[in-house]
Amino acid sequence: MSKRSNSNHQSLITNLQSPITNLQSLISVIGARRCDAETYALAEQVGYELARRGAIVVCGGLGGVMEAACKGAKRAGGLTIGILPGKTPREANPYVDIPIVTGLGEARNSIVVRTARAVIAVGGEYGTLSEIAFALKFGIPVIGLHTWQLTRGNTRARIVVARDAQHAVELALGKIG
Repeated sequence: MSKRSNSNHQSLITNLQSPITNLQSLISVIGARRCDAETYALAEQVGYELARRGAIVVCGGLGGVMEAACKGAKRAGGLTIGILPGKTPREANPYVDIPIVTGLGEARNSIVVRTARAVIAVGGEYGTLSEIAFALKFGIPVIGLHTWQLTRGNTRARIVVARDAQHAVELALGKIG
């Protein structure tokens, strides 16, 4: 093994050892694969704030909100995990550190949610709605930023509405603390 590749290998090991001891802070950021610039910026700020506080960002690993959250986390020096729907790690956005290939398509949404201690939903479409439903069914706290609001009869779902990215992260980390 060359000196350079050995150095890279050691760096990867060092980077993974520290966060892995902090599995209590796995937070999923969910949202649409395609989003507008405002939603992208909001998701990027969520990722940044999570990583700044030592949380590990989990997402579906693709574009849009998922990419933005990972990008923000990387900007803060954080670790990102992408739970991918397809059969190759190459589909992961460039900011995913650990791509997990499932081959499950949309069914991987359950894994994205189940992996985390809390979920932050940023915007989103029907895939996001399914992830919110899984989280609520599993008893995992859901924090919402410009996302779905659910009611059934006179009962409103337990989605905690956040004012902004920083507030969403504070709420998520407070729910798991």
